[in-house]
Amino acid sequence: MGARVAFLRRNCSHYLGKEYGKADERWLHSDPTIVSLELLTVVLDGILALVLVYAIVKDKHYSVSGDSGGLTAPASPSPVPPVLTPTPPPRRARVRYPAMVDVGKWPLFTLLGAQEVSSIRQACVFGTSANEAIYITQDDEVFVFGLNCSNCLGTGDSQSTMVPKKLDFLRGKKVVSLSYGSGPHVLLATEGGELFAWGHNGYSQLGNGTTNQGVSPILVSTNLQNKKITQVACGSHHSLALTHDGEVFAWGYNNCGQVGSGATANQPTPRRVTNCLQGKVVMGIACGQTSSMAVLDNGEVFGWGYNGNGQLGVGNNGNQLTPCRLAALQGLCVLQIASGYAHSLALTDEGLLYAWGANTYGQLGTGNKSNQLSPVHIMAEKERGEGEWPAVGSKRTRENTEEAWHRETEIVEIAACHSTHTSACKTQSGQVYMWGQCRGQSIVLPHLTHFSCTDDVFACFATPSVMWRLLSMEYDDFLTVAQSLRKEFDSPETADLKFSVDGKYIHVHKAVLKIRCEHFRSMFQSHWTEDTKEVIEIDQFSYPVYRSFLEFLYTDNVDLPPEDAIGLLDLATSYCENRLKRLCQHIIKRGITVENAFSLLSAAVRYDAEDLEEFCFKFCVNHLTEVTQTAAFWQIDGNMLKEFICRASRCGAFKN
Repeated sequence: MGARVAFLRRNCSHYLGKEYGKADERWLHSDPTIVSLELLTVVLDGILALVLVYAIVKDKHYSVSGDSGGLTAPASPSPVPPVLTPTPPPRRARVRYPAMVDVGKWPLFTLLGAQEVSSIRQACVFGTSANEAIYITQDDEVFVFGLNCSNCLGTGDSQSTMVPKKLDFLRGKKVVSLSYGSGPHVLLATEGGELFAWGHNGYSQLGNGTTNQGVSPILVSTNLQNKKITQVACGSHHSLALTHDGEVFAWGYNNCGQVGSGATANQPTPRRVTNCLQGKVVMGIACGQTSSMAVLDNGEVFGWGYNGNGQLGVGNNGNQLTPCRLAALQGLCVLQIASGYAHSLALTDEGLLYAWGANTYGQLGTGNKSNQLSPVHIMAEKERGEGEWPAVGSKRTRENTEEAWHRETEIVEIAACHSTHTSACKTQSGQVYMWGQCRGQSIVLPHLTHFSCTDDVFACFATPSVMWRLLSMEYDDFLTVAQSLRKEFDSPETADLKFSVDGKYIHVHKAVLKIRCEHFRSMFQSHWTEDTKEVIEIDQFSYPVYRSFLEFLYTDNVDLPPEDAIGLLDLATSYCENRLKRLCQHIIKRGITVENAFSLLSAAVRYDAEDLEEFCFKFCVNHLTEVTQTAAFWQIDGNMLKEFICRASRCGAFKN
């Protein structure tokens, strides 16, 4: 066994690195048995990826799209359709990676059942304590649930709800962008370019000209007629909207000039932001708590609003009532901007990351906690010392190595959110870094995580654990190795072996069985008579039990009632499958009742399952009166009955 483990470690290290990242913090707090099962699954997946190519699909031909399985992730929180304007400077093609996100990492979504979760296409967790959530299904139905502060759920009332409620007003409207404020208020843009708002409205941040709470979604249309909204962004109590032709509109709270009107009076309805943006095409927007940012199609960045911590990046800490260009980024072509509570991030077309603004928690990633009034380059030549490059070989080899290193460490995505002091980014090679306020700690330098996407950083480490963008879970035909195995179980099309049990066939693959089970490895490699058969007859076990056993080899899961789990426990004992034996005991413990307790106790004794025997014995003693009146108790053999009575007596079960 030790030799096999060593072989797997040598040959699967790269694969394991990626898969471990997906498991991340769940393993740190899980039951040791489950942890060992997950770890073994990861290890076996590495080998199965090679075996299945030959054993399952050897006669089939498939077309696989390049890069990352044909998937792409957006360059900014919300994609902006092409605008009919002069062609901007050429930008480098960027490889994107799909975000394999589990919404269950956000506590609110643990309230939903598996079927509800599987229907989700887009989702967002928001609110001052991450206590509200909105999600859109595959059928474009919009649901909300949570605390409902300031009517931010838009359900028409102020009641909180643990059960998702449907927003019928938005049914069938495909959502392209969503953002939320601190009140909170919510903005939502649809594929048709419509803009809806609801929630807190004390500063007219809903844009309907009043300060009345928005208990239900309202259509925001003032000054937006014939305008198609493609992206929205919310600050604490102000709002921004970007149109398809690159115009920015702003409204709401304006005490620091965050609306960009040139004054500090609140703006009750959408107003176009002009001044330095007049005649320019904006391709992305972002909001801090009381500041606003915009990136143009030529890569220039403008900021306006509150600047007490330097979050506008203009070289001073004075508020700006109108858009001001960030001169420090002159000559750079910025693709994406992101704003935290009082800091900002920018990503260039060359994969360079810049940060500026507040740094109390190390959210700039500069290695200290000093605010920065102008953008500073961070993660430059990260973790690379002069001595780390190969000391031998040609100059060309060294240059190629450096070029490859830069490709691997090039940043492709940045993340921040106006309600947190956390920052994150993702590199071309799929590595995810985080810094700033992370679960109460101040991380002053980018820290490499085991996550596969920046969204996980905010789920697990941000305070509050909100989503920094509208999370998209676009499903496609790509399957992981584990998913492929599960799909091919009992599949006549790809199987090369059949088991006949109780007159029924179960279709399997020899390669999978040999990899997953020592019993089958011996059967198919030691010249047993079964090795030459296409159909193997099984008469020792029932069909449900044997099918469950084979399915376990493909899925690592067992789904049987406790009574059938006894038979599977017998099989696991016979085949020396200790992991399966422990799972069976777990199922039996969960399903024990007064009616079946003595039968389960008898089975535990018969199969030498000491832990299960002790559990069942204690259950029987604690429910002695009821158990002794069941049919199972009186059907037990005499020796077993005598042993139980003696043992129960020693425990004081018959004392008055």
